[in-house]
Amino acid sequence: MREITLSKAVNEALAEEMRRDETVFIIGEDVAEAGTPFKVLSGLVEEFGTARVIDTPIAEPGFMGLAVGAAMTGARPVVDLMFGDFIFLIMDQLCNQAAKTHYMSGGKLNVPLVLRTNLGATRRSAAQHSQSLHALVAHIPGLKVALPSSAYEAKGLMKTAIRDNNPVVIFEDKLMYNDKAPVPEEEYLIPFGEANILREGKDITLIGTSSMVQVCERAAELLEAEGISAEVIDPRTIVPLDEETLLASACKTARVIVVDEGHQSFGVTSEIASRINEKAFYHLDAPVMRMGAMDVPVPFSPALEDLTVPTPEGVADMARKLVAGEMIHAA
Repeated sequence: MREITLSKAVNEALAEEMRRDETVFIIGEDVAEAGTPFKVLSGLVEEFGTARVIDTPIAEPGFMGLAVGAAMTGARPVVDLMFGDFIFLIMDQLCNQAAKTHYMSGGKLNVPLVLRTNLGATRRSAAQHSQSLHALVAHIPGLKVALPSSAYEAKGLMKTAIRDNNPVVIFEDKLMYNDKAPVPEEEYLIPFGEANILREGKDITLIGTSSMVQVCERAAELLEAEGISAEVIDPRTIVPLDEETLLASACKTARVIVVDEGHQSFGVTSEIASRINEKAFYHLDAPVMRMGAMDVPVPFSPALEDLTVPTPEGVADMARKLVAGEMIHAA
């Protein structure tokens, strides 16, 4: 099977869906000739023209509102938000309009809109361009939230999102755009709410999201060298969340660590850990532990920034302590 970058996978997914359905269009800042600052959309304007790959002014609330209206009236817009940090600018359009329209119209209106943006620190982009804010929108009923962890996941989840009749927010890790993975040339979709078990294990479960899936896989390799068998799971989507797979793994291994790059307090790690603690309590040999980003603005200093996010070594160290029976508390 061929290997392509995550950037190319997203580009292919968008192109295929735009060829399949003429109501699909892309709107955002620098999406046309520039192909976004990360060049993810390069070449699409040449094929589909400026009527379907639409550059906008620097006015996020405006073009998000246009996209919500377009979706309500039959189009399938893909909104490109340059950095996930800018999501604060469109919260009313996303959370008060797109998320609630279907419910408030008594099911008469749909908002088939995709918001694609990014997350992730350690790119030296400082506090206003490095946040991981996926938990923020996962809190809002009516929104689906997907977190691709590889090129394969990115393409399959994007195609599913575009065909969904509900608003979907996809967060891509900006450090992974050049990462390669096997991606079939034939069409495929990845259903929402179906977690992926990347590695079978029996001693401990490591649940990672987005780039933290790679962190968990590397941690599992470190643990394997010491005779500890770690199961690694990628939820793929946090809304909907595949509780069944996560709970089954927790019951099997009896120990769980949840790893996410969002701030640890009030975030994805908290939600997943609490669900497992509630529903698999009597199968656990230790509390479900959490590893998220530090609750601080992301520093610009490389030496400081690297300390704020989970690492394979940190995950492996916590796993060793859990397997050894040490009752510890996450920082």
